[in-house]
Amino acid sequence: MTDSVKRRREEEAADGENGVAVSEQGSDTAPGFPLSEMSVRRVLRESARDKTVFLHGQVNSASGDGTDAVVILEKTPFQEENISELLKKHTKLQLQMTNDIYSTYRLYLPPELNEIKTTVVYPATEKHLQKYLRQEVYLIQETAEDYKNITLPFIQSQSFSIQWVYNILEKKAEADRVVYENPDPANGFILIPDLKWDQKQLDDLYLIAICHCRGIKSLRDLTAEHLPLLRNMAQEGKEAIVKRYGIPGSQLRVYLHYQPSYYHLHVHFTALSYDAPGCSVERAHLLSDVIDNLELDSQYYQKRTLTFALRADEPLLKKCQEAGRV
Repeated sequence: MTDSVKRRREEEAADGENGVAVSEQGSDTAPGFPLSEMSVRRVLRESARDKTVFLHGQVNSASGDGTDAVVILEKTPFQEENISELLKKHTKLQLQMTNDIYSTYRLYLPPELNEIKTTVVYPATEKHLQKYLRQEVYLIQETAEDYKNITLPFIQSQSFSIQWVYNILEKKAEADRVVYENPDPANGFILIPDLKWDQKQLDDLYLIAICHCRGIKSLRDLTAEHLPLLRNMAQEGKEAIVKRYGIPGSQLRVYLHYQPSYYHLHVHFTALSYDAPGCSVERAHLLSDVIDNLELDSQYYQKRTLTFALRADEPLLKKCQEAGRV
């Protein structure tokens, strides 16, 4: 793992949900994390639907001091080419229940067919622990005045580092991962796989288009001036994905986040069948709708009220509470 990729994941872990600092078991380049030596302090969060559990662990050093870690265990999707092998090589099929023509079993698999994606944040800070801890979530209805008086000053007061974005755009990092590029400085972009996608199957396909133009922080900055850029991202992004992966635009969900996890305009491309993190209605805005709205009114996103969710520990929520907006 390059320093740039590691730094990118650390920054995204702190600022949003587009990745985490990782050490992957069995990686040729990442140092091995002593998983067997870690003691579990608590379960931060779990999702039965997503088959994922978030753990707060601690690894003891030689001096006896414990170092915090976040470990995320996630069942990987089935891969079609492995199904036959999976059924033939199971070690045990244990009956759980039978009723007429219906029955349920526990199917036990050999280790090589029972992979669990393991993501590690180590050493983890208190901010990392709070990020993955289950918390109350609040809906914010941000008017144009709220953005100018609360959100924008908050963004400007924070030191959100996006150097990793510039490294990608300048080909200083991850150049080998670029799927497509339109190099135009005003209306061009780079298309790259999102770090959450392991690229082993297409069911959870996830790519990010990052615009070359700097200074566009979010949806709020967009005007009709940016329509050529947005149209390029929509059309050329879909064309690149169908060429590389064989998935047509009609099977893609293409959207922007508000609030975004980092303040440089980027567009998400995910498989329509994939329930991707952050694709819910209180955060995702379809790119096609954004284009239509800007065609109707160049100042659409400067005027309208935008709704988004904030976790209880997010500093922006505190600013909204202080202003009486929650």
